[in-house]
Amino acid sequence: MNISIEMLSLDDLTDLYLFEQKNRVYFEQMVPSRGEEYYLPEIFNSRNKTLLEEQARGESYFYLIKQDNAIIGRINLVDIDKKQKRGELGYRIGEVNTGKGIASLALQMLLQTISWEEINQVDAKTTTNNIPSQKVLEKNGFQKISSHKEFYYMNGEKIEFISYRKEVEK
Repeated sequence: MNISIEMLSLDDLTDLYLFEQKNRVYFEQMVPSRGEEYYLPEIFNSRNKTLLEEQARGESYFYLIKQDNAIIGRINLVDIDKKQKRGELGYRIGEVNTGKGIASLALQMLLQTISWEEINQVDAKTTTNNIPSQKVLEKNGFQKISSHKEFYYMNGEKIEFISYRKEVEK
């Protein structure tokens, strides 16, 4: 499988918007909606420009997962705490590319790009109904650390969060 991860840039926003629009219904089956406002082009661009500013300050890193130069997913390391040397992982794969090992491969790539001297702990959170995401995390060495007591209802189903963690081995 020939994929790459590339840091988000201003030039990517139009393609990213189309990717998010195309996969919105699919994504909202697994994670809470970002809301109607997010999908207004001017709001989408404004929010992503803010993310690019975060990235420039080293507070978060936003990557696009690409195949044949087309966006097929996203993978991010956000809320980087330089004192605690930790960050939060997030990712999403477009509907037509799920079940192909892309998330797992992209996560391996991301973990190889991290400066483990600067970040030695990566946390992730998924939902109880997202078994594929749990498998991706576990395959990449993340350990389940807790289930949250807080929950929400999505599509009539009670959903809880599960937290995972990967620490660099020294």
